[in-house]
Amino acid sequence: MDEDPKRMEEGLNSALNGDGNKDDLKKRATIKTSNGGSIFEHDKDTMAKPVAEGESVQQIAEQEQPPVKQKTKRVATLDAFRGLTIVLMILVDDAGEAYPRIDHSPWNGCTLADFVMPFFLFIVGVAIALALKRISKIKHSVKKIILRTLKLLFWGIILQGGYSHAPDDLEYGVNMKFIRWCGILQRIALVYCVVALIETFTTKLRPTTLASGHLSIFAAYKWFGGFVAFLIYMITTFSLYVPDWSFVDHFNGDEPKRYTVICGMRGHLGPACNAVGHVDRQVWGVNHLYSQPVWRRLKACTFSSPGSGPFRDDAPSWCLAPFEPEGLLSSISAILSGTIGIHYGHVLIHFKGHSERLKQWVSMGFVLLIIAIILHFTDALPINKQLYSFSYVCFTAGAAGIVFSGFYILIDVWGLRTPFLFLEWIGMNAMLVFVMAAEGIFAAFVNGWYYEDPRSSLVHWIKKHVFVNVWHSERVGTILYVIFAEITFWSVVAGVLHKLGIYWKL
Repeated sequence: MDEDPKRMEEGLNSALNGDGNKDDLKKRATIKTSNGGSIFEHDKDTMAKPVAEGESVQQIAEQEQPPVKQKTKRVATLDAFRGLTIVLMILVDDAGEAYPRIDHSPWNGCTLADFVMPFFLFIVGVAIALALKRISKIKHSVKKIILRTLKLLFWGIILQGGYSHAPDDLEYGVNMKFIRWCGILQRIALVYCVVALIETFTTKLRPTTLASGHLSIFAAYKWFGGFVAFLIYMITTFSLYVPDWSFVDHFNGDEPKRYTVICGMRGHLGPACNAVGHVDRQVWGVNHLYSQPVWRRLKACTFSSPGSGPFRDDAPSWCLAPFEPEGLLSSISAILSGTIGIHYGHVLIHFKGHSERLKQWVSMGFVLLIIAIILHFTDALPINKQLYSFSYVCFTAGAAGIVFSGFYILIDVWGLRTPFLFLEWIGMNAMLVFVMAAEGIFAAFVNGWYYEDPRSSLVHWIKKHVFVNVWHSERVGTILYVIFAEITFWSVVAGVLHKLGIYWKL
């Protein structure tokens, strides 16, 4: 309060022209207004206004009370879905090696791990639609978007550029000759920046009301950003000529060795000669791509497929080559995932009834799934995470829409929020859990305290003796370790931070 309560009382006493004693005035003046505030929240000039005959102090307060800005109600489904994506990332990162079936598909196909990236981008799109539904100053919004993009790029290069070797190797530093410029956060940054800027600059084109009809939402908003991204990706993928290329293998063997990959073709969708890899080799340089691509688990490369293992003697040379799964051209295609998320956010804004929203979401989800399945099984465009093919966009976005709708029914419609609170907490602190858990920074800190041998750290001891040895299975023990030791731990941490009001989202 700017004014002292005693002075406020005196002002009211003067205004009442001596009617009523001071004690009675105090009693009446502390009556709570209908919105929960006290009339002491007013300034002195307001309180000194004459009182009309028969008008009570509470009536004055209700008339003069300035509007109180209501807190925006959080959509619990949004946080829970984001939390689910983080949990999936922790699970597949830490248990994927023990159970390759949930790890990334070596090439065509879709596994549990392959849903993580598009789920992130989908929820980024939904959040952008809600955050930018009203824009007071475009310049201010653009500044915030650029700043957030730079933060994501910074953390992406630090965590995935090669500087951090956590959690297994207790060392830091990166050889700039081999620094990796792309990564998960860098892709999220690019998609966020493009989609958010389009949403910002098209603010004047947004409708206030929608025409009747199921397809009115599609006519109301312009999809040109996603459409342009689709055209760039498809035209480049099928028209760009990919020549022969060479690389030096620095990591397999005692001495670096140069290999040449024979291509000389267009429109190829295999590992060796696709346009996605060619663009990255030209833009970033072959030394700055991901050195351990998942295609190494293909049957052509190892007899341990779909798991990792020693290379076959007759493995083609490209099995040893680097490849960037979060590269430039595939990230342009990934803009479509964010655009579809934006659409789901627009539905949430414009349709007020649960049934209307669910009709829009579920129907679009199934349509996307059907398109993807047709494209994949006709071999027109196989589902491929490494290339971020159009069928992969449709399949994962459709799945995201169905899962999001399911969460919405359970949490926001039926009110079953308690079972999903741990996902909400993780979703509210997604960036923190991503950095500390999925990227192994916290585990690296704990591993830094070991006895005689770095492999005798607390993390390794718990994983081996409490889970793996007890269950006599590397696979089961690892999965249980991830669920009970990592996911449960970070759920508790995120819950505590939620109670303290501390948030660090993606």
